[in-house]
Amino acid sequence: MDDLIEINEGTDIKKLIVLIRGTQVILDRNLARLYEVDVSQMNRQVKRNIERFPDDFMFQLTKDEYYGLKCQNGISNSRGGDRSLPFAFTEQGVSMLSGLLRSSVAIRANISIIRAFTAMKKLAVFNSTYFARMERIEARQLASEDRINELFNMISEKDKQLTQGIFFDGQIYDAYAFVSRLIRSAVRRIVLIDNYIDDSVLTMMDKRNGNVKAIIYTTKVSRQLQLDIQKHNAQYPQIEIHEFSKSHDRFMIIDEDVYLIGASIKDLGKKWFGFTLMESISAEEIMERLRQV
Repeated sequence: MDDLIEINEGTDIKKLIVLIRGTQVILDRNLARLYEVDVSQMNRQVKRNIERFPDDFMFQLTKDEYYGLKCQNGISNSRGGDRSLPFAFTEQGVSMLSGLLRSSVAIRANISIIRAFTAMKKLAVFNSTYFARMERIEARQLASEDRINELFNMISEKDKQLTQGIFFDGQIYDAYAFVSRLIRSAVRRIVLIDNYIDDSVLTMMDKRNGNVKAIIYTTKVSRQLQLDIQKHNAQYPQIEIHEFSKSHDRFMIIDEDVYLIGASIKDLGKKWFGFTLMESISAEEIMERLRQV
């Protein structure tokens, strides 16, 4: 089966990440080329450890998905037929695969791949408004290659600058979607500092990947909130909650990024509020101060 994208030393790994079933993935044969291993050998390793790869870590493409992807990339079939349908690995699947392939080449490649996934997630988070606008453009406008290139160039340029913004009253869904995408983008941890918490915040935290640690710091943990946490943790991935009364503002830590969010998460979109990515502040500095309280 032909590789969907030709890979060479200068390949931009972000171009190998494709959207299938609403999820960003990279195909097994492209992974194997990056790792400099045989794809069948790599897949045998995966099958021997299949319990490590649930459906949200890896899945096999259907014929329609595969041929749709080939058409999208303008690839013809030059080898006289397809031998097998490729497997698609999500970011979590790539991370799990790195534990099976331990060569120095695979380790270096894996670091680059994870960075590419992170870059693609940030592009999606900060430009959700532009993607929504693209979906509303009439089909005849989307058919214009020049128009598509213009829109994607606009998105790329905006991504370099959009580290802060504002939501106005009534933009409840836009604000909710923005914070939800932040939560989904976490790879390792989410830390929320917010004085006003209710069960709706717990529901939003459940949008994170299952292996992402979640911690909430709030002014007072009432009996009702403690009961909500206990019931939540009995059914869903654990959320830690701690009392903390020294913060006036709301902060959200996503892995190593720190966001200042002007509104409590439970009140998103009800009034004007702003958000800022605080690039001059280290997440570890904040975490160290929280540990000292």
